[in-house]
Amino acid sequence: MKTFLNTLYVTAQRAYLHLDNDTVRIEIERETKLRVPLHHLGGIVVFGNVLVSPALMHRLADDGQSLVLLDEHGRFKARMEGPVSGNILLRCAQHDKSRNADFALGLARACVAGKLRNCRQVLQRGAREAKAGPDAVALTRGAEDLAASLRALPDVKDLDSVRGVEGEAARQYFASLNLLVRSDGREHFRLDGRTRRPPRDRLNALLSFLYAMLMNDCRSAVESVGLDPQLGFLHAVRPGRAGLALDLMEEFRHQADRLALTLVNRGQVRPTDFVCHEGGGVTLDEQGRKAVVVAWQVRKQESLSHPLIDEPVPLGLLPQLQARLLARTVRGDMDSYPPFLLR
Repeated sequence: MKTFLNTLYVTAQRAYLHLDNDTVRIEIERETKLRVPLHHLGGIVVFGNVLVSPALMHRLADDGQSLVLLDEHGRFKARMEGPVSGNILLRCAQHDKSRNADFALGLARACVAGKLRNCRQVLQRGAREAKAGPDAVALTRGAEDLAASLRALPDVKDLDSVRGVEGEAARQYFASLNLLVRSDGREHFRLDGRTRRPPRDRLNALLSFLYAMLMNDCRSAVESVGLDPQLGFLHAVRPGRAGLALDLMEEFRHQADRLALTLVNRGQVRPTDFVCHEGGGVTLDEQGRKAVVVAWQVRKQESLSHPLIDEPVPLGLLPQLQARLLARTVRGDMDSYPPFLLR
């Protein structure tokens, strides 16, 4: 767990990535912009019109590193990787446990509880820092609503009820998120509920872009420990959806939310960094995407204390660590899955 491999994100359109001995060389209009040693990388994610040489694709597959293709707005398109690694017995256990209603319900509860606890912390912190009295009151009320949802979780009897609790809590949480935006920025960064495909406002567009990168990190973590990313417990099985990666992602969504608010409140992402399309969709432009990717990589290097490990852990390694705990739970080495909780 000491080795922290970076993900290389390439947002520059018409960039060309190719293999140069043991490095990735990135060229734009035949000019070399960057060289990155392959042994420093855990994978490569490219956005939109980016070319990747066949030689580099083969090398990534041989080294067990993934290549993920997203469109220029961060929507998932494809993932290429070498042979599936991991213990087949673990995947068999995962498929067996997916048919165990009690196990699936317990794991789904843990995922939602982790999400709600961490989102509640975001609102409580905002309430403490709020300068306007009404904002502090409203944020405190939102945190109390999430606490009520947490108290309801142990009594739910099936997965649909767990999803119902999560859905209502998410609606309450996003309704409070506007109050965490500085008052002078709310005109341009107002969240009118959570909207996707396409996002309908700037803050939704920013959240969707961050969630896409978080999703890739969680899927990589799940696959690295040998679990099947498609077979989730909280998220129902659906063709083309990485359900287990989405399960793991829930307890980390607050990280993307907090970074989005930081970028907006500090002016690192501005209203002019977005494109408003006909039909109402909103997306980040190239400059905005670059700013978000850089901030995401910097944030992943920050460390915090993990409840189960008596040493600092980089934020970027948390999905990997939690995926290992998830694998131990599926194998039966742990009685229940402990989600990551903010202190």
